[in-house]
Amino acid sequence: MLTAEIIHTSFIIFFTLTISVKLILLLLNIYHIKANFGQVPSEFSETITLEDHQKAQNYTLAKNKLSVFSLIFHGIILLLWLESSALNDLNSYVSSLSDQAVYQGIGFIILFSLINSIFSIPESLYSTFVIEEKFGFNKMTPLLFIKDMGKQLLISLIIGVPFLFLILKILYGLGDSWWFFTWLFIIAFQFIMIWAYPKFIAPLFNKFSPLDDKELIKNVAALSERCEVSFKDYYVMNASLRSSHGNAYFTGFGKNKRIVFFDTLLSSLKTDEVISVLAHELGHFKRKHILKMIVSSAFFLLVGLFILGQLYDNPAFFEAFGFNKVEPYVALLLFSLISSYYTFLFTPISSWLSRKKEFEADEFAATHASAKKLISALLKMYKDNSSTLTPHPLYSKWYFSHPPAKERIDFLNKFSS
Repeated sequence: MLTAEIIHTSFIIFFTLTISVKLILLLLNIYHIKANFGQVPSEFSETITLEDHQKAQNYTLAKNKLSVFSLIFHGIILLLWLESSALNDLNSYVSSLSDQAVYQGIGFIILFSLINSIFSIPESLYSTFVIEEKFGFNKMTPLLFIKDMGKQLLISLIIGVPFLFLILKILYGLGDSWWFFTWLFIIAFQFIMIWAYPKFIAPLFNKFSPLDDKELIKNVAALSERCEVSFKDYYVMNASLRSSHGNAYFTGFGKNKRIVFFDTLLSSLKTDEVISVLAHELGHFKRKHILKMIVSSAFFLLVGLFILGQLYDNPAFFEAFGFNKVEPYVALLLFSLISSYYTFLFTPISSWLSRKKEFEADEFAATHASAKKLISALLKMYKDNSSTLTPHPLYSKWYFSHPPAKERIDFLNKFSS
């Protein structure tokens, strides 16, 4: 039988383990990068200068050091929420404003989210206006930063309040099977957001212009024909408004699917290199990686909601974190706060699966475009984005969703002969 003591003790164990492992991995990576500071890896010595290599090392060190601070700071904040009476007091305050449980739940979760997001603002400011600025990546002005925050808050409220309302209606209205109907609702909601994001939300933050480079359009059409896919929407996003980092991505589905190029990427790469990067993105589509990701996410969401369904009315779960009142919406928030600490040890598995998909997409690109041109594009992107070429092996295996530079280039070289 689960008691409050067992639940609380297990959380402290998993919390301590997660924080400790994260901290060790960060410190290992910092040490490894410093140890490889003075020399470009031999595989890259002809394409990456020592100056560019050291810039990437310093940039990664700065981000990792901020991550160390962030890890400790947000860990302390979470403990303050859970180990003091703060969450219970917040719930008591919100409960005094309404006698309707659904509205109490909306107010409690929204108010908590707003308060918690305030703690992240200094870190975001430092990352943008100190680290990104120092290394020449930041293009954002303080005014644009404030506008983005305002838009994000407004969109979160416009979407989040109705979303929470419906979730809580299901929770309070459908008995013990609420978790299954919640799962169905969230899956449907995710598909709606995948459809709506590129058309209605993304344009609120960036300008998306149809690709107008005639040579590139011609090559894109030829690639689409070779890959037996039909995309009518290829857009250029004005990423340079905020950052000089370059990238490309695939988004949407059905008639709303599109490939998006950062303008910073197009200004850095040649046409045949862009085509190779696009072929990689199409590889994800053709190998059904996006569909597989949606299916796996849906499965783990179902498992998580099932577990929550066993806890949401258990007094011991609430008592473990200082609540004197059993309220299902509180269980919803508590579960969202603590669940990642119980699943952290699965991170290397999900990272490995992600890297496997990247290798598959690279193989597709090498087959339908050019491995040699994808290598040259990647080398430019590593340089332009100041990506370290020497992450600690354990750190990269634990976290990296993409293969480290050496592994990826070595893999592509198999197809470039």
